[in-house]
Amino acid sequence: MNLPVRQFNDQEILQARGLKNRVSEQRPYAFLNEVEPSASGKPVETSTLFLTNRECPFRCLMCDLWQNTTDESISVGSIPRQIQYALNRLPAARQIKLYNSGNFFDAKAIPREDWPAIAELVETFERVIVENHPLLCNESCTDFQKQIAGQLEIALGLETIHPEVLPALNKRMTLDDFARAAEFLRQHEIEVRAFILLKPPFLEESEGVAWAIRSVEYAFSLGVGCCAVIPTRPGNGMLELLQSQGQFSIPALSSVEEVLEQCLQLNQGRVFMDLWDLERLYPHETDLQQRLERLEQMNLTQGMPSST
Repeated sequence: MNLPVRQFNDQEILQARGLKNRVSEQRPYAFLNEVEPSASGKPVETSTLFLTNRECPFRCLMCDLWQNTTDESISVGSIPRQIQYALNRLPAARQIKLYNSGNFFDAKAIPREDWPAIAELVETFERVIVENHPLLCNESCTDFQKQIAGQLEIALGLETIHPEVLPALNKRMTLDDFARAAEFLRQHEIEVRAFILLKPPFLEESEGVAWAIRSVEYAFSLGVGCCAVIPTRPGNGMLELLQSQGQFSIPALSSVEEVLEQCLQLNQGRVFMDLWDLERLYPHETDLQQRLERLEQMNLTQGMPSST
């Protein structure tokens, strides 16, 4: 690895930030319906809610989700009201993602007192997907699974298995922590998906591609059923700082394409490439719209589009 790896502490990461967006604890900060293939390959309509709640206590180097969070814990009852607000405005779906810019099982973010109301609101969904830090995977997860009617799936941030870069992300997690969390969840029949970063800081282009693929392979080796690969993008302050120092650059669009192609060919589980905001990241790429549509088709079909 040619780029030097540096460890930043919480205070340095906080100092690099800009301002938070204005949010209300009475409303999710975003919500939408999307389609993703199920494990059987059939397209499934999914309601995705981005809930407003207290900021995650982990100060990950690359994270920008803090921008839509509150500084203090929100009131009991606010999360169910947010879910109801979104569901009143979305078409019917078979599964639901309750993403809260952090950890669903952080009691200071999602009050446990709200679980019964949440469970009632998601009663008709076949699958409920939430996000959580591996260190917070415990009996709270199994308790919530018992309260909901559908299958619980927990998305864990693996990010990368690179032995130097993972500690530098300030995630406060080791690969053993991730493996223990995945094993615990699977033992309790809770399904697991993993978030993987494509080209996090401190990696050159080819390294970013290789380590993303290796990280997906590692996740599948632990029984993870689905991997979502996220092209690392600036926007949180710290990544702009690293960019100015030559220690970070966004992955090339060709790398995005290569990683999805290679990971789908593993045939070990579902792999999705996060396509959010790629139009803005790659405005000068040739045939951009066609290439993005191709990536979207690969996500939906979990295969290579037939050539025309």
